[in-house]
Amino acid sequence: MNLQKILVTGSSGMIGTRLCDRLLDNTEYKVCGVDRIPNKWSDRVQNITVVQDLRYPEAYQKLGADFDIVIHLAANARVYDLVVDPDKAQDNINTTYNVLDFCRRNEINRILFASSREVYGNINKIPCNEDEVRVQNCESPYAASKLAGEALIRSFHHCYGIEFITMRFSNVYGMFDDSDRVIPVFIRRLKADQSLVVYGDDKLLDFTFIDDAVDGIQLALERFDQAKNDTYNIAYGQGKSILELAELIQGHLGKHTKISLEPSRIGEVTRFVADIGKASKRLGFSPRVAFQEGVEKTVQWYTNHLYK
Repeated sequence: MNLQKILVTGSSGMIGTRLCDRLLDNTEYKVCGVDRIPNKWSDRVQNITVVQDLRYPEAYQKLGADFDIVIHLAANARVYDLVVDPDKAQDNINTTYNVLDFCRRNEINRILFASSREVYGNINKIPCNEDEVRVQNCESPYAASKLAGEALIRSFHHCYGIEFITMRFSNVYGMFDDSDRVIPVFIRRLKADQSLVVYGDDKLLDFTFIDDAVDGIQLALERFDQAKNDTYNIAYGQGKSILELAELIQGHLGKHTKISLEPSRIGEVTRFVADIGKASKRLGFSPRVAFQEGVEKTVQWYTNHLYK
């Protein structure tokens, strides 16, 4: 049997950890991960992860070249962090270029790219389909870095024949994340009996449980030939407010501290719900974990693993 050899960038991140863990269960795949930090969540993912910083071309010499496809997840992914420090957006662009050039030089002709719903900006249209991205709606350096990545991928497709699938994820949550994203922050603060801050009381976002996001990647991998050279929203397809999220987590933890409402921060998309019809039709994508169930699973995971 010929194994499909897969390189996963960002293998120590939230999605990367869950994805690699799943891929390692499939005997048809040979998986290698790469990340600039070791994986602290999974020993078996760490065992297949090369610790290298993909911002620098010399890092790729440590990876070998015998891959059939690259799943490019690595990125600085906190929107407001990149407003504060836009150099991190440049890092995203440079890393995506380096990954593509690595593919070009080594004749790796397939790539799956993790983009973001941030590329839509605040267009006040619900739901959003994949054709509704406009450069003039770009709200942040992070969104710009993802738009640039999508453009680079299409250029390498046209010039060098690299085939691609771009997946626009939306607010992935669930586990393997102790950052300052909203859900781990809410859980951490409630466990310490601290108040919560909601930035944007009218903010409406499409939260995607991590297992549904990974399902989308696996379907893209399995159906690459049928779905290639196109872009897909990978989300749940329903909008929920941050205030509802905060109150739901409070209920699961039995904590009812004060919730302060503040304006949305600069650079943030305030209303987004994905049209997932194309992903459903072309990939067979059908998210299974509804918001209420996903939040409950998430609170359980953080309670059992991080914030006891």
